[in-house]
Amino acid sequence: MSFYEDRVLPHLIDIACSTRPSRKQREKIVPLAEGDVLEIGFGSGLNLPFYDTRRVRKVWGLEPSEGMRRKARPVLEAHDLDVEFIDLPGESIPLEADSVDTVLVTYSLCTIADVASALEGMRRVLKPGGSLLFCEHGLAPDESVRQWQRRLNPAWSRLAGGCNLHRDIPDLITRGGFRLTVDERMYIPGIRMLCYNYWGRAEAAR
Repeated sequence: MSFYEDRVLPHLIDIACSTRPSRKQREKIVPLAEGDVLEIGFGSGLNLPFYDTRRVRKVWGLEPSEGMRRKARPVLEAHDLDVEFIDLPGESIPLEADSVDTVLVTYSLCTIADVASALEGMRRVLKPGGSLLFCEHGLAPDESVRQWQRRLNPAWSRLAGGCNLHRDIPDLITRGGFRLTVDERMYIPGIRMLCYNYWGRAEAAR
């Protein structure tokens, strides 16, 4: 891992993902988590303040970046949640089948290289009746914005740790074996090519 990936990129991602509009999006979805939770892309712990601790027993925080886990540790100390790190990428979920009540993924499906395998793993570990909660940025509805997303994506992805500007999040989730039960979307404040957001809930299509 390069110095940039370990020491610089975690700070840049933390700043980009902690804007006020992003926090408001997290506030809509994270409190819905319940039971035993697998959080994909735990990052620096930005979701922690929004968990309803009365509803959550345990959180497995899957986060492959040591730099992000390092930033998260002081945040963990300030919150009363049972959190266990899994230092593996999103494609590798070492939990048993049907073992979690909620899978939570916020601003991470844009970055996972093999997102199809990751979603297959999420579906595998989710208990029958459990929920996939998601909040992501992605493909904009306006062609003029999409053109800029496609044009800038190669350079953006290199600088932003593999983040992609133009993934069709609902399509990825449904092709990953889930059925959307709540599907919300809109531009949030900010640069339009970065700020078309999708959020909602899905359940495994069994």
